[in-house]
Amino acid sequence: MKWANPPLNKVYEALGTIADGRIKVDGNSAKVYSSSGNKYYEVNYDPSTQSITANDNASFYVGYLGYPSIALLLANNVINYDSNFASYLKGFAWKDINQKFKNNFEKTNAYIDELLVAKYDIDLVDFHKHLQDILDDVNALELNKLGITKKPPSGY
Repeated sequence: MKWANPPLNKVYEALGTIADGRIKVDGNSAKVYSSSGNKYYEVNYDPSTQSITANDNASFYVGYLGYPSIALLLANNVINYDSNFASYLKGFAWKDINQKFKNNFEKTNAYIDELLVAKYDIDLVDFHKHLQDILDDVNALELNKLGITKKPPSGY
């Protein structure tokens, strides 16, 4: 069974995870800490079968690859990324921002974009192209679901 394609917002969050150092990689497995730092998700990747599993909410409840899986793929260089773009996404409280916009990820992304332009004066066309390239690479992997996923951790 294949994973559904994630929304672009999960690339924002995955790059933020990398920039914040909230991922602890052990080979093809990782603990990925939430932006609050109060819980972590477990991710396991099997490159031989192109399979991955994670116990974040998006993966468990919605069925698409969440940011912890994308972060592991980035950290292990399965998918290339530019660390300069990742650095722009450091320090965001993703859960709070997503809840502020009632998980409307387009509104979340637009809000983040406004903050980035104000703080870094970045070229959003280049930024969005890089994020879309990452998302296209994730989708091109056509990853399978790896075994049974345990429930996500509770709490903030």
